[in-house]
Amino acid sequence: MLAFISFVGFTALVAIIAWWYTHNDDLSTSEGYYLAGRSLTAVFIAGSMMLTNLSTEHLVGLNGLAYRAGFVVMAWEVIAAITIAIFAFYFLPKYLKLGIATIPEFLEKRFDKGTLFITSLLFLGCYVISLLPIVLYTGALALESLFHVSEVFGVDKTTALWIMVWGVGTLGAIYAIFGGLKAVAVSDTINGVGLVVGGVLVSALGLSYIGDGNIWDGLAELYHAHPDHFNSIGNSESVVPFSTLFTGMIISNLFFWCTNQSIIQRALGAKNLKEGQKGVLLCAFLKLLGPLIIILPGIIAYHIFQGKLDVPDQAYPDLVHLVLPEAFVGFFAAVVVGAVLSTFNSALNSSVTLFSRNVYKATINPDASDMKLVSVGKVVGIILAIASMFVAPLVANAPNGLFYLIQELQGVFNAPILSVVVVGLLTKRVPAVAAKFGLIFGMVAYILCSFILKVNIHFFHLVAILFVINVVVMLAIGYFKPMDTPYQEEYTKQVDIQPWAFVKPVSLVITLLSLSMYIFMANNVPSLVWIGYYCFAAGTILYFLYVFIKDRTKSLAS
Repeated sequence: MLAFISFVGFTALVAIIAWWYTHNDDLSTSEGYYLAGRSLTAVFIAGSMMLTNLSTEHLVGLNGLAYRAGFVVMAWEVIAAITIAIFAFYFLPKYLKLGIATIPEFLEKRFDKGTLFITSLLFLGCYVISLLPIVLYTGALALESLFHVSEVFGVDKTTALWIMVWGVGTLGAIYAIFGGLKAVAVSDTINGVGLVVGGVLVSALGLSYIGDGNIWDGLAELYHAHPDHFNSIGNSESVVPFSTLFTGMIISNLFFWCTNQSIIQRALGAKNLKEGQKGVLLCAFLKLLGPLIIILPGIIAYHIFQGKLDVPDQAYPDLVHLVLPEAFVGFFAAVVVGAVLSTFNSALNSSVTLFSRNVYKATINPDASDMKLVSVGKVVGIILAIASMFVAPLVANAPNGLFYLIQELQGVFNAPILSVVVVGLLTKRVPAVAAKFGLIFGMVAYILCSFILKVNIHFFHLVAILFVINVVVMLAIGYFKPMDTPYQEEYTKQVDIQPWAFVKPVSLVITLLSLSMYIFMANNVPSLVWIGYYCFAAGTILYFLYVFIKDRTKSLAS
């Protein structure tokens, strides 16, 4: 009963606060509905970006991978922090200067409407195929373990999963379709706080369980019992070979954090560049907490359950049910539902944005009013939500785990889209035909090599190879068949693009912390690496002090 009360209480609290923050907002315009009227501040940007990314496909899926492979899977989290800093430093100023609402809109400005249309369809496919159904399924899996829904309703587990998929999916659709981006961002931020608190609590109680009430004793026992699970480097047989960090892993993260519409849409809704950069970099710092919440619990579960779970993706839900007191189970279940809602409604909101602005208005009804775009978007959102709820239970029993499945499926989209965006930003004369080649070739080649021919190469290496091929061919086309008139960026003055004074040093600190975590968790690191690392750390600190003193001197002088 306590679990149910805490679940209902926290869920209602989130809904009430989200309503209070947004009830006076004008959602009749496309900018108000899709970009929160460009009014988001740093805290809401950070919270929404973080929780849009961190959902049950991480809590369940990545902990399931950690159960099998250990800290080697931290690559997704640690490398992500570096790419988020790159987004704040380079990509976000470009996007806000152009005043775009979606990535395809930039590609239309840079290339043509055909590029916009193809990219929009790729993004929609990415969300409908590789994200929305898996998020719903992993959320249902976690809730079944926490609440034993099948026993409560007296049905089998498969039926219970269907019930929860439709329940959570319907609630998420209501948030996304009728609340707009700001309601999503506010609810994300509140749930994000709950998720961090609850996630740290699960890890702490799990270690306390191992150490008979002492967290540090539990950590020591865990490390000494499974030292191989605490190696961030792994080996050539690891699920994430170390070599992939320098190939497809960085490509995948750059796509996700610098061009993925469902993530960057929060930053595009910033009130100005300073708030956007501060929010994005705060998200990067929060991302560095990831291993504590979505990797360590998987290793704890491996120790407690002695590696005997038949389904690794069940590791985290079973651990939560074992170590959390009843009063906290309901609270954490509400947080889990919030995490599912966050990623689901964010992807749904972005899908609706992409369709209504880049497909419907661009090709079907160019004269559509803002109100018409919003109403069409709501209808499309309902259709996509229903489709996702039908597909969700069909993704069960992925051979390498659900999180790995998401990453593998997203390889279809990330190299083509990222390569076109990067070439579009860095060149002035590469023509539209090159962009179309990059999008279509990258997608077809990945599907052919990965799923039909099943080439014996890690999919991350394949992503990197296709990215390089795309870029080289696009540059070659631009060299031999350049545009007659070079592309010129236009500052639309939608928001102030004065950068935050500390964006460079803070980005360096984030990079420093990311490398620290990797080196600290690595086995047999050569002494030269340590020397180089400490030189980098000292240089970063000195640079931070220089920028701080310079900024303070300017402030005093003025």
